[in-house]
Amino acid sequence: MPGQRRRRGKEPEAAGGRRKQKPKKSAGKKVMVWTGGTLAFLLVSGCVGGYLYYQHLNDNITSINDDGAGTGGFSKDRPINILVIGTDKRSGSGNKGYGDEGSLGHADTTILLHVSKDRTNATALSIPRDMITDIPDCPTTMEDGSQKTIQGSQNVRFNESLGQGERTPSCTMRTVTKITGIKLDHFMVADFNAVKTLSSAVGGVEVCLAKDIDDPKSHLKLSKGKHTVEGEQALAFVRTRHAVGNGGDLSRIALQQQFLSALMRKLKSSDTLTSPKKMFSLAEAGTEALAVDSKIADIMKLRDLGMELGRLDMKNLTFATLPVKDNPAEKTPVTVVPDPPKAEPLFAMLRADQSLTEVKKKQKKEKAAVAARLKGPKADAADVRVDIFNGSGKTGAAQTTLTWLQNNAGVLKSSQQGNAPSVIDKTTLEYGSAQADQARRLAAIMGLPASAMKPGKSEKNAQGLPALKLTLGGDFEGAGVPIAPPSKAPDGVQKVEADKTVCAK
Repeated sequence: MPGQRRRRGKEPEAAGGRRKQKPKKSAGKKVMVWTGGTLAFLLVSGCVGGYLYYQHLNDNITSINDDGAGTGGFSKDRPINILVIGTDKRSGSGNKGYGDEGSLGHADTTILLHVSKDRTNATALSIPRDMITDIPDCPTTMEDGSQKTIQGSQNVRFNESLGQGERTPSCTMRTVTKITGIKLDHFMVADFNAVKTLSSAVGGVEVCLAKDIDDPKSHLKLSKGKHTVEGEQALAFVRTRHAVGNGGDLSRIALQQQFLSALMRKLKSSDTLTSPKKMFSLAEAGTEALAVDSKIADIMKLRDLGMELGRLDMKNLTFATLPVKDNPAEKTPVTVVPDPPKAEPLFAMLRADQSLTEVKKKQKKEKAAVAARLKGPKADAADVRVDIFNGSGKTGAAQTTLTWLQNNAGVLKSSQQGNAPSVIDKTTLEYGSAQADQARRLAAIMGLPASAMKPGKSEKNAQGLPALKLTLGGDFEGAGVPIAPPSKAPDGVQKVEADKTVCAK
């Protein structure tokens, strides 16, 4: 990443008012780097030492231009989405024995951390490095401050979104948004030393193995059962691949998720939070190992983000892996491709701020009376009479819905009435008590949430007959596309819940 990582502080400025580059640090190969919950405690502790210590920590932070790929910054009144990246570059103190020699530093370990608007739950979605995808064109700030658009690539490994062809983390950010449809607020890049220094700063991390492991490639040798690992041994644990699962990268992702869950449990434990020595060690280790986007490269901004993330209850943090399958284009698959039937519902849940952990607090928000509107008998599709209005702001939405309902769903007594009086955010279905069974059938066909159901007086259509009134809103994405997000993750999605101890197999 030539010219992209910049230390804060009093270095001389280069062209365009940018800070001159210091020697680059590595970012760990195949390492599940620490995420938001960890950051919360680092940053709160980072402000207890007064201005001089604040300035010292601030100078530790490395800034990378986000090139306009993000939202411009997180906000307290909406969900937070952060991209956490670990690379396979092997430079850095003590890391000569790791990594791929000559690597440019690819996106080897990547997590999309989604924290809900109400901060009750979070999902950390791992994106496999060997997943085939398209990388978009990426406007990029170069070392001399000039702007360059790096041409995109089609059908390449996801990890090429960083490092390849001078791509920076902002390009990885754009690629993830293209894949998931989720606009990201920030990115963070951590180096190899992050796992070593953070695990040591908390006094070690407890891990569990379901079998003996002796992996000469990662240098991990541990017996079956529980162990406390730190430093080089912790790094070996998250790097091991051939000794767990099927020996592939997906098995290593699960192992890394287990390690990070254990690390975060240790960070939230009382013996860490009540130890000034550990907290200051974490502040040092975190800011030294951390590179962040330019919109948040300040210890006070990071502290504010940490305070938001610190509100999260660990039991409602779920690690998941983007669903993939073997690449059908390869006779002997070495890469994977997304599995749309599982991946798309998962993306929809994240976009809709839907928890993977079925948080009780969120479930109670929709009153029982509202939820009950979907319960009860349903009329036959042929008996549903509905007028369709377009309040989505999308041209032709009412007509395409009409065509789909008649040709695909058997709702023949339907008509489209053009544009609604105004554009609305949410789709609504209005009906009288006598049409409740018809409304429930149409809601099931359309994939409407209970909140879209609006009981009241029935409308009459052009023939003077009672009819449902369906007004498409801004949440309408296309005829046949459910408007309500799934209530749970699809079966088969690889998940690890952060508050549970899992023994690696």
